Amino acid sequence: MARLKKRRITAEDLYRFRLVSDCRISPDGRHVVFCIQRVDKKTEKKYTNLWIVPTDGGPARQFTHGDQSDTRPRWSPDGTEIALLSNRGDEKQSQIYLIPFHGGEARQLTNLKGSFEAFEWSPDGKKFVCQFCKRDEEEIEREKDEQKKKLGVVSRHITRVFFKEDEKGFLPKERWHIWVIDARTGRCKQLTDSEVHDEWSPSWSPDGKEVVFCSNRAKDPDLNPDAIDLFVIPAAGGNFRKIKTPLGFKGMPNFSPDGKWIAYYGIEGKGQWWKNDSLWVVLADGKGKARNLTEQFDFNVSSWTINDLPGSPPMMPPAWSRDCNRIYFQVAHHGNTVLKSIGPKGDKQGLQTVIGEKGVVGSFNFSRDQSKLAYFHADMKNPGEIWLRDMAAGRSRRLTQVNENLLRALDLGQIEEVWFKGAAGNDLEGWILKPPRFRKEKKYPSILEIHGGPGVQYGNFFMHEFYYLAAQGYLVYFCNPRGGKGYGEKHCKAIWNNWGTADYDDLMAWVDLIEKKSYIDRKRMGVTGGSYGGYMTNWIIGHTTRFKAAVTQRSVSNFISMYGSSDFNWAFQYELGDQPPWENFENYWRQSPLKYIDKVKTPTLVLHSEQDLRCAIEQGEQVFVALKKLGVDTEMVRFPEEPHGLSRGGRTDRRIERLKHILRWFDRYLKGK
Repeated sequence: MARLKKRRITAEDLYRFRLVSDCRISPDGRHVVFCIQRVDKKTEKKYTNLWIVPTDGGPARQFTHGDQSDTRPRWSPDGTEIALLSNRGDEKQSQIYLIPFHGGEARQLTNLKGSFEAFEWSPDGKKFVCQFCKRDEEEIEREKDEQKKKLGVVSRHITRVFFKEDEKGFLPKERWHIWVIDARTGRCKQLTDSEVHDEWSPSWSPDGKEVVFCSNRAKDPDLNPDAIDLFVIPAAGGNFRKIKTPLGFKGMPNFSPDGKWIAYYGIEGKGQWWKNDSLWVVLADGKGKARNLTEQFDFNVSSWTINDLPGSPPMMPPAWSRDCNRIYFQVAHHGNTVLKSIGPKGDKQGLQTVIGEKGVVGSFNFSRDQSKLAYFHADMKNPGEIWLRDMAAGRSRRLTQVNENLLRALDLGQIEEVWFKGAAGNDLEGWILKPPRFRKEKKYPSILEIHGGPGVQYGNFFMHEFYYLAAQGYLVYFCNPRGGKGYGEKHCKAIWNNWGTADYDDLMAWVDLIEKKSYIDRKRMGVTGGSYGGYMTNWIIGHTTRFKAAVTQRSVSNFISMYGSSDFNWAFQYELGDQPPWENFENYWRQSPLKYIDKVKTPTLVLHSEQDLRCAIEQGEQVFVALKKLGVDTEMVRFPEEPHGLSRGGRTDRRIERLKHILRWFDRYLKGK
């Protein structure tokens, strides 16, 4: 049989990848339902349908059909129905639908106007609890009147400081609240209400009589964002009670099966974002102190290993064993997201690694008897599939092969993991991606990629952009300098109120190591990054001329103006000495790349989305205008309608255009094209 001749990956392959997410195993452990997202090239719309795969072998089959978005599948406790969110009735409004698993039409359960977030069945299968935000009345009224609808919004009256959010736009006046919905009639009951406070992450008690949730009940939550507490409310409605926990961010509370404990994720302290996210437990009756079960391990309880395909693996709530002796949770550590478990006492002997292979564990959940574990897993060479683990045997096998034919046809090049010493003798991890048909005797142009965040990590996860650039003959290299998470608190805290110091030193140590490779052309080195990576790109070109070209993407350039223009606005001050700019102007300016812009000689392309509310487009505009005035070769490419995450979830034609501009710029200055 002739051997398949492999080809190089292209930008247009973004249309061909089908993306897997949100797997859920049936209570009897015999089937897994999951989502597959696809792109319609003609309309540029993304559609998601549900698929089913048996756990005893056999191919996956499509369960829902049509050009719509079917997401968040949830099995009923008896396994006879699947609930989901779908916009099949109205493209702009999702509702909860129910589908009989063994055949039958989808039935629309709700008829609400607003946005759904988390929802789950009650233990007896008779109700749902959900997090829901109603649409503003003025918006509903405007939609009813064709003339008002045509004219659009006349004005916006802003009263809160966090008034916008990237990817969502201007926030509504309505808040997120907890609702209970009858699973047969669709009758809804709103359990919480406030014009100032939001509630989120609702979860049932095992007897179905109560619901635990998170809320910030400060007088002005926007000015005290870490004042989050746990609350328990009767499922029938009534007054809620507060569970005493330490001050700090927290989320995803989950009752133990015996109802005695609540597990949750949290960070203790005000504005101390450099700390690891941890797993905590507290008595459900509110007595006793909350305990941090993972504090001694110095790892980050998180799913945050980043990639550039939409639908990044979500953080899953802590999952209890049936006997309450173990809690399962994700950990982002040393370039991987693994699944661990620990006993409720938090002792070292009780910590176990359940799924520890290189790569990223996303959604995971157990069959009713917990003999089977279904989970999403991705790695450097595959953007993600559904796997099944036999818990007694301790063995896993892959259930799906969604992108197998596409991946089998691609030559992605060779990836090499490297541990090296940073500027302070610290241990750092990086990766070198060599182009397809790499020859060690050849000299290659190279591109340094820098991640966003900064509190995240690169790792063993599929990066289309990296493979695309490598396919064009570039050696692509990337690492996790100090400032990110995944390598302990000291590693993350190193740049706290000191951006552009230890992180810059580590990146330059990485470049020093790479440029000594025999196959690297030291005269043809480029640099790029987005968000915090864009910040570092701006910083680098203001501090060294070793790179011959740069592409700065959705960047930060001026912390002073960002204080008011970002959707996070004032909260960035936690990372900058916890003072506003008018109290310490020089500190903000010291850490702003724009201060050093007059030193730039490197030809720099500026990419920015016009609806980026995280790093507002004025940040990129300042770089572009300054470089033009200084006579440095520069261009700016703007993407209309796109938010901060264009490279991951933007419209596919714009993602492709972005990649081609990056390639064009590097080809011009690194290849002389």
